[in-house]
Amino acid sequence: MTALHDWVNHTPPFLAKCQAGQMDSIKDSEPRTVGPSKGRVEAFSDGVFAIAITLLILEIRVPEAEDGALWNDLLRLWPSYGAYAVSFLTIGVMWVNHHHLMAFVASVDRGLLYRNLALLGIVGFIPFPTALLAEYIEGHGLANQRAAVGAYGLTMIVLSIAFTLLWSHLDKHPELTTNDGDPAVIRGSVMQAATGIAAYVVATGVAFVAPIVSLAIYALLVVAFAFARPRTPRPAARIGEDSSP
Repeated sequence: MTALHDWVNHTPPFLAKCQAGQMDSIKDSEPRTVGPSKGRVEAFSDGVFAIAITLLILEIRVPEAEDGALWNDLLRLWPSYGAYAVSFLTIGVMWVNHHHLMAFVASVDRGLLYRNLALLGIVGFIPFPTALLAEYIEGHGLANQRAAVGAYGLTMIVLSIAFTLLWSHLDKHPELTTNDGDPAVIRGSVMQAATGIAAYVVATGVAFVAPIVSLAIYALLVVAFAFARPRTPRPAARIGEDSSP
């Protein structure tokens, strides 16, 4: 009977902490889950990049050559090879830069998700202007050539805008970044991404005057972006160490 009385009057540890005014510390110690994880965003993004870059090869079709004419027919496919190479590098470099951006991200919000979706939407669209380039860069008249190269350039402009908006969102929401995400570095990355917009605007303008020159500029730009030195997160200082330069 005494044991039953002690059990009834026993206060559970959780209620004891509440009575002692420790509710705030309990809340702080509980794991918090807000929205989708960074890992899911990266996995979904990698899938879109992989599909888009794979679809590019579908535009290079095997020619139906007569006996002894296969080499000539293969050489006549040079527009398809060129368009494939430029777009493959474009998507590949964008994937590398996206991976670099995500290194600064600690958590995601709806704004970042929608901006990332916009970027992925443009990446998935790239095979279409690539097909236009391969089809109309030669043998369909200057007007169609200009339109095809111009459409490709407009796609690159929108892609650059979407990527710049991603960086800009991180710049405006430092709470989403990692502890070693230096605001100055992120702000510099916004400016660096914005230069891509200006560069593609110039290249697209050239397309309506000299489309072949414009296509060469597209290729040079993606090579330049591939070798551009990325801004990396500043290493976090260990406890007890002086973080000053």
